[in-house]
Amino acid sequence: PCWRVEQFVVAQECTRCSGFEMKTIPACGPTGFIEKINCASSQRDEYKSCRSAALEAQRFWHFVGSALGVAAAAAALVVLRQRVLDRRALEKVRKQIESI
Repeated sequence: PCWRVEQFVVAQECTRCSGFEMKTIPACGPTGFIEKINCASSQRDEYKSCRSAALEAQRFWHFVGSALGVAAAAAALVVLRQRVLDRRALEKVRKQIESI
């Protein structure tokens, strides 16, 4: 590809590939997004695989949300387990006091 050895100008920003483009343009394969570029010295128009900033941001916030969800669930389990252990300890102390 000319964009690896030449200077280039981005002719069309990073966009999601359509179903037809996915089948016909090999650059759509890796990420599902392409940008159209124009190589400076050879004056060729080519497509280059790219990453969508919006999609990356969406994936990041999904990850953060799921991590917070897992953390909240773990914290709730710790609190519930501590209550069960406290209840067992109080019951054990109560039985020891009653046996005296």
